[in-house]
Amino acid sequence: MSNHLQRDLVSLKKQILQLGNMVEISINKAIASLLERDQMLAEQVFGDEIKIDDKEVFIENECLKILALHQPVAVDLRFLVVVLKVNNDLERMGDFAVNVAKRSIELEKQDPIPCPEGFTTIIPSTIRTMVHNSLTALVEMDVDMAREVINMDHLVDEVNRQMYVELQALMKQDSSTVERAVALLSCSRYLERIADLTTNIAEEVIFMVNGDVVRHQSTGL
Repeated sequence: MSNHLQRDLVSLKKQILQLGNMVEISINKAIASLLERDQMLAEQVFGDEIKIDDKEVFIENECLKILALHQPVAVDLRFLVVVLKVNNDLERMGDFAVNVAKRSIELEKQDPIPCPEGFTTIIPSTIRTMVHNSLTALVEMDVDMAREVINMDHLVDEVNRQMYVELQALMKQDSSTVERAVALLSCSRYLERIADLTTNIAEEVIFMVNGDVVRHQSTGL
């Protein structure tokens, strides 16, 4: 590996870590804005989105420059492919954080309605852990941690399913809750998609380190 390629790859790694940190902070703000009914936090998420989008475009351009200038092969090429995919996943996670923030503003103006306890306890802690650990696994190339992230996804899926069951029953019982219930269901779905994207990152870590493609395998790796 040339010194120039090594330098550019180290710089690229720093950039993707910066993006990951930005997205992690934005997701935490979005979740807090929803649970704490805090409009100020939600509005901060909107400002974060612009910075995240700019960073995503910058990283993509850097990847393309490295490919054109150095024509990397083997492990270095695999690293670039993973960075391009993770870059896109992180930007999409930022978009879902914005969607949660938008719904939190809608809900903040209305009286709260009951929802499954798991939505206010399991979902926030699990999502935060999955986001943080998927990025840590990427930084440290930790396959074991990546597999743990993948195996946590079923917890989010289960709570999301329970949300639909309980809020559907609530809407049938009291039609005045429909608008709020739909907004909460949207939030649950957005958070479930964030969890899916963290599993994508974890799967890419396994590919980068071992060369194993696990994205079409079942959970419980």
